[in-house]
Amino acid sequence: MVKQPISPIEEKNQSEEPEKINLPRTSESENLKKIRHTTSHIMAMAVQKLFPQSQVTIGPWIENGFYYDFDNPEPFTEKDLKAIYKEMVKIINRKLPVIREEVSREEAERRIQEINEPYKLEILEDIKQEPITIYHLGDEWWDLCAGPHLENTGELTPKAIELESVAGAYWRGDEKKAQLQRIYGTAWETPEQLTEYKRRKEEAMRRDHRKLGKELGLFIFSDLVGPGLPLWTPKGTLLRSLLEDFLKQEQLKRGYLPVVTPHIAKVDLFKTSGHWQKYKEDMFPLMAENEEARNQEEGFVMKPMNCPFHIQIYDNELRSYRELPIRLAEFGTVYRYEQSGELGGLTRVRGFTVDDSHLFVTPEQLDQEFLNVVDLILSVFNKLQLKNFKARLSFRDPESDKYIGSDDAWEKAQSAIRRAVEKLGMEHFEGIGEAAFYGPKLDFIFQDALEREWQLGTVQVDYNLPERFKLEYVAEDGTRQRPVMIHRAPFGSLERLIGILIEEYAGDFPLWLAPVQVRLLPVAEAQLDFTQDVAAQMRLLSIRAEVDTSGDRLGKLIRNAEKQKVPVMAVVGQKEVESNNLSIRSRASGDLGIMPVSEVLDNIKNAITNYSNF
Repeated sequence: MVKQPISPIEEKNQSEEPEKINLPRTSESENLKKIRHTTSHIMAMAVQKLFPQSQVTIGPWIENGFYYDFDNPEPFTEKDLKAIYKEMVKIINRKLPVIREEVSREEAERRIQEINEPYKLEILEDIKQEPITIYHLGDEWWDLCAGPHLENTGELTPKAIELESVAGAYWRGDEKKAQLQRIYGTAWETPEQLTEYKRRKEEAMRRDHRKLGKELGLFIFSDLVGPGLPLWTPKGTLLRSLLEDFLKQEQLKRGYLPVVTPHIAKVDLFKTSGHWQKYKEDMFPLMAENEEARNQEEGFVMKPMNCPFHIQIYDNELRSYRELPIRLAEFGTVYRYEQSGELGGLTRVRGFTVDDSHLFVTPEQLDQEFLNVVDLILSVFNKLQLKNFKARLSFRDPESDKYIGSDDAWEKAQSAIRRAVEKLGMEHFEGIGEAAFYGPKLDFIFQDALEREWQLGTVQVDYNLPERFKLEYVAEDGTRQRPVMIHRAPFGSLERLIGILIEEYAGDFPLWLAPVQVRLLPVAEAQLDFTQDVAAQMRLLSIRAEVDTSGDRLGKLIRNAEKQKVPVMAVVGQKEVESNNLSIRSRASGDLGIMPVSEVLDNIKNAITNYSNF
């Protein structure tokens, strides 16, 4: 085909398309680190100028900005934030030099005591390296800091800076310690970047799964139940079931065997696995019969992981190499005692359901089984229309002592993951220190419509737990050998996945996944019997249909269905009743006109089966 030349009008329209503004994360830009470190110090200086009784604690950069925690007698208000920002602009315009100074630990301690900043003394105790570095803003303000910083405050652009909000925070994240006030801010290289960042924030609020989840009637939280413990409504439960059934069917096709395990177990199970020693702070407290048992660490705990349970099922009988690989799968609910300040809707909860599976394989089967798991994960992502992701090789940090197992076991596991991604030609990057304590992982990092990153699917290679539990199988030569474990979860957790899907789709689920697929809208009560009959026909075909029986006018019926983001609306008036037709409106395709009932049923069923829209 000969390519047609671009017309002057088309060329003009193309040239007028706004250039995409890149918003790098702080960790991706040394310049942003300097900007945000410097801005946070300027903010702290401004706060202490305006509120002399306030004491500073920590003020790090975060991926989209920075924060500082303050101990101040009175709560900061919106009016205070405006005053602080104005004071910051004055400091910036004075072009104060940012001076790095190295001092001894004793000198740093003396200076801190001189200005009576007790929080800084605690921070100083945690700094292991010497000399101690201090950053000054001119000769008027300083703080302990490792940097980096700009050379002077005048390098900042005030119109690229904004103070965003105030939140409560506990010192050291400990609910038993002082309640502080955290001021969040953001700083960018240009005002245009700040404008784009604010646009994305507004879009994020529109897509917020907590807001949409409530509007769509999917889940709730109850103060009486407790934070981080979602309650799923009928529609939300249906959504969970759809995702579970979808993955269960995929797993059955691939030879997975379903299992169910308890929610609690003796603490001894987790002592053997190493979770109790390495993960105790993230687990709910021990349930003991009496104080003596508690002191002896005897009792039950709520499970933070499913893997030790699946290991017990495998170890229930001696296995032959002919039985392997064995693939055990469970939608297992686990419990982790997340700090209250870290909880966030469905993406960070205390009780969540993992689409967990553990494969027990021979060393010779490891590579192929790992590739098969990756193929399953990619298939799941494709059905869910999650295309924008990258692979992270989450390896151990050899300098850390948080891992279990030998260097040889870790090297074999990490090499298996490297071989897999290289064979697949998969774009990837390494995350040193991101491994689980028992083995390395291949994590799938998804980037959503707002370019935020979330970890979803994961697959892990584990030589260590089979060793700790002394797992065996009888090899072909009759000897007892140790299997290798693969841990995998394509979703990660149902809760986080649903939260991400709500935001990615902005609540507008694809037809196959929508809790309500069709809403029938009778224009008057005279059409109600016909409409109920059509809905019944749909339900017999496993089409999720409901009838709006409110009696509202047609305009409101349509608006309500659109607000609930129902994929297909069928308007039923007297003309439709007499001709056995439906007047169809699709969220994906708009007004489709009048269609016979049988044709509507066939088309909807086909669209659901093929994971397409109607």
